[in-house]
Amino acid sequence: MFIRSERLFLRPGWPEDWQELLERIHDRDVVMNLAHAPWPYTADDAKAFTRAPQEKRFPHFLVTLPGAEGARLVGSAGLVKDGAETKLGYWIAREHWGKGYATEAARAVLGLARALGHSRITAYHFADNPASGRVLQKAGFRPTGEMRMQRCLARGCEAPALVYAIVLDAQCGGGDDSVEDAKPEMQAA
Repeated sequence: MFIRSERLFLRPGWPEDWQELLERIHDRDVVMNLAHAPWPYTADDAKAFTRAPQEKRFPHFLVTLPGAEGARLVGSAGLVKDGAETKLGYWIAREHWGKGYATEAARAVLGLARALGHSRITAYHFADNPASGRVLQKAGFRPTGEMRMQRCLARGCEAPALVYAIVLDAQCGGGDDSVEDAKPEMQAA
């Protein structure tokens, strides 16, 4: 599966991507805000991620920025099954922070989630990472008012996380959690 947004191209990871992935994610400030990434992030971790199988309803992507020299890796985004919930996860490499790529990638994945039949997506950010909350809100998520203790592999402990949700109503705008303001766009590639 591939997704093209206005500036980004989201695609599956391939085994040969491991070195570029390692270069982008091997940043303590990035990894400390992810639940399932270890610190230090190693070559073996990058190789495992790029070789991980795709699940039809829960795909994950490398987020790339096409350009004259090819498509540079800027991060990752995807859907994860967590019990009865479908969660959105993402990260963007530090050199690409503040450019709107996280919001654009999140919206692209939400468009795909709707096409795959998902109706409600959750996401969270650690309480000490409010920038991620702003990304989620720009993508159309709304705070649920819930705070959970979430395990962070890199931190080696649980940390408080704020929970967000979005209802993907394919028919028309729904209630307070609808996607009325954030209409994720998706183009098949």
